[in-house]
Amino acid sequence: MLQNVLIAREIYASEEHQMMQEMIQDFIRNEIMDQIDGWEENGMVSREIWLRAGALGLLCIDMPEQYGGSGLDFSYSALFIEELAKKGISGPGFSLHSDIVAPYLLKYGTETQKQKYLPPMARGELITSLGMTEPNCGSDLKAITTTAVDKGDHYVVNGQKTFITNGYMSNMSIVAVKTQLGTAKEGLSLLLMESDTAGFEKGIPFKKIGMKAQDTCELFFDNVKVPKDNLLGKEGDGFKMMMSELPRERLTVALNAIGGAEGAIKNTIAYTSTRTAFKQPIAQFQNTQFKLAECATQLQLHQAFLDRCTLLLSEQRLTAESASMAKYSATEMHGTVVDECLQLFGGYGYMWEYPIARMYADNRVARIYAGTNEIMKILIARGLFKELYQELKALKNKK
Repeated sequence: MLQNVLIAREIYASEEHQMMQEMIQDFIRNEIMDQIDGWEENGMVSREIWLRAGALGLLCIDMPEQYGGSGLDFSYSALFIEELAKKGISGPGFSLHSDIVAPYLLKYGTETQKQKYLPPMARGELITSLGMTEPNCGSDLKAITTTAVDKGDHYVVNGQKTFITNGYMSNMSIVAVKTQLGTAKEGLSLLLMESDTAGFEKGIPFKKIGMKAQDTCELFFDNVKVPKDNLLGKEGDGFKMMMSELPRERLTVALNAIGGAEGAIKNTIAYTSTRTAFKQPIAQFQNTQFKLAECATQLQLHQAFLDRCTLLLSEQRLTAESASMAKYSATEMHGTVVDECLQLFGGYGYMWEYPIARMYADNRVARIYAGTNEIMKILIARGLFKELYQELKALKNKK
């Protein structure tokens, strides 16, 4: 089996990691797998699964215990991401909630904001989302048009966000807005916006190629009054905060990719070992063996790099360039592996009842969200030619 080929991953070797892995696998087997079809029909998961994940301590895993988290390091969050991905589980937006929204609050929130939102987030009672992308603004965050006009003790927000993970189920969203209209930079800021506020509306969840159980939707703001106390961090610091947190977001996408690739390979080994053609198992054909050997090799290489990135993130030393490399390369690898594996399933691989079909549909978006892979290449290149970019920027400023 695959575990006999791959080098043991030291990052998950502790007794605590093994216990966590067993608990996660039980959770997936006993409480998720039988619900996937129903979730896909509804276009969203149940609130009960969020509460159950919270009760097991699987939400906000690396958040301090004083705010309701488990107080563990990021490697435990990485383990949860990978285990879900191995089974092709894309419906519950646990990682967006725990690994992206929670760190924003933990790092930039006031003590009042932390006490208000973080404990119920860890319990699964309060579901969160992140409102950045707009219909005419994707990777270029500076181009957003959602505005927040200062009215003294509150802001009035108008605008729209789209492709929002957890959008329909979310109780609170961190929303990127322009707060300093008329100035050169227009002041990109982040607001904590509760979904039951007057003027805050949600669109119907999108019908997507994949990730059918994930409640991705639009958010609409029509003169929404947001208290000044709901400003996250300092006014005008939104872009800087987002750039600071993007490496973690991109690493979570990469971790999902290697987990998904491992799950696809394991599924394909099992299938080709039992499915026969020309009176022998498909696994006995040299082409099958070569294809899976190539996939396993690429997975091994990416696991080693991602393990290193996970340790660097835990030590707060993961660079934007390394995170971009991880996200770009791992998602490209995932796409190739799933495509090769589906081919080995033949016609059955195209049937939705087979996990490989879901994996094929679900993984495609990973090369788009959290910054397209084309943007990742630009960021990597900027790191390689940092001095040149600085010289060109200085020259432009002189003009």
